[in-house]
Amino acid sequence: MSPIYLAQDPTLADFGRDPWWLVLGKIVFAFAFGLLATLLGVWFERRVVGYMQVRPGPNQVGPFGLLQTLADGLKMAFKEDILPKAADKVVYFFAPTISVICAVTALSVVPFGPMVSIFGHHTPLQVTDVPVAVLLLLACSSMGVYGIVLGGWASGSTYPLLGGLRSSAQMISYEVAMGLSIVAVFMTAGTMSTSGIVAAQGDGTQLTVFGQTVPAPGWYAILLLPSFIIFFIATVGETNRAPFDLPEAESELVAGFMTEYSSLKFALFMLSEYVAMVTMSAVTTTLFLGGWRAPWPITIWEGANSGWWPMLWFFGKVIALVFVFVWLRGTLPRLRYDQFMRLGWKVLLPINLVWILVLSGLRSIEDWDTRGKVIAVGIPAGILLLATIFWPSRRPKPKPTTQEQVDNRPHGSFPLPPMDLQVPPSPRITRVVAEREPANIVAGSDSREV
Repeated sequence: MSPIYLAQDPTLADFGRDPWWLVLGKIVFAFAFGLLATLLGVWFERRVVGYMQVRPGPNQVGPFGLLQTLADGLKMAFKEDILPKAADKVVYFFAPTISVICAVTALSVVPFGPMVSIFGHHTPLQVTDVPVAVLLLLACSSMGVYGIVLGGWASGSTYPLLGGLRSSAQMISYEVAMGLSIVAVFMTAGTMSTSGIVAAQGDGTQLTVFGQTVPAPGWYAILLLPSFIIFFIATVGETNRAPFDLPEAESELVAGFMTEYSSLKFALFMLSEYVAMVTMSAVTTTLFLGGWRAPWPITIWEGANSGWWPMLWFFGKVIALVFVFVWLRGTLPRLRYDQFMRLGWKVLLPINLVWILVLSGLRSIEDWDTRGKVIAVGIPAGILLLATIFWPSRRPKPKPTTQEQVDNRPHGSFPLPPMDLQVPPSPRITRVVAEREPANIVAGSDSREV
């Protein structure tokens, strides 16, 4: 790789030297990115799901319906705010803000781009970075569930409490699998810094394949395919998105933990869900998809990973992952609670533990190229993981025919209409016609002219 790429990678020494106005500008940018991405994300989801369901989606307010989300937000803000009589007023008020703050805080350690020059100051496109930045991301994702649990408990109602308890069980089940997936990233990158992980995915390592030296794939989504698959499944579960939206489950819990919320507080809960979706897409991009680095074949261009261009590649990857979130919601049904728990504890967790042991063993072999052996084992392991998750657990029973269903129905059950769907004429209509036009009855025939 050309030295120009390595010169653009920020390090921990590059942080903490910016003037106050530049730090404030980065904070405002990260906050604005979260809010703007949420507004556009809601519109994006409604348009994509509308396309999947062969309907237009929002297309009236603003060009292409872009202002529909803003109109909905203003409508919810000016609605009447109803406070339940049995609610804990303080906790009921602060619960939505906890979820929003935790989701936005995670963006502070996400690198949006390399080193750039802003008004003569050479600074990284990242608010801050610490040696344990990924642990901060895990803490933010874990703390976000407190807003849901406290909101359900503080409402003083049964269904919100059940939704909050489901959310706590969901967080415990999938937080373990998510943490183990990141362990593989630590072991491969050798650092917990987000900027260091992005730099490790573009170090230009060469790989020998059949005697030929080729550039090794740098993205951990390829090198650590099982970890990437498990991490993304756990991310969908952490953000309470379909098919893992059990804390809400409007078909079972009225509206889940948000049943007693209205007006702006309800809007904050919806905002936290979409901010968390965008944030976790950005985290997945940082840990497994090379961060702000350009994908191939854009890397053929020497300036692809320098200047302000990397922000475009970063936003493109985030949008692609958000599309996957929307795609899952538009195609998959909600899992049952027992299926959800079984997937987390009996499938993802054991496979992740075995993969970590295999990865540790591969790294302990000194005379074998680390990246090559990880690729040789990781890709087949990822394919095997997908087959394990999506392989049907049992052969579906053949569907009985209609006649078999009729023959097997219990004696004395409700009578069924004729199977040929030829409903006999009503006796009343036949009698009325016979009384009105007796002369039209043809002798020796059942037909009548009406």
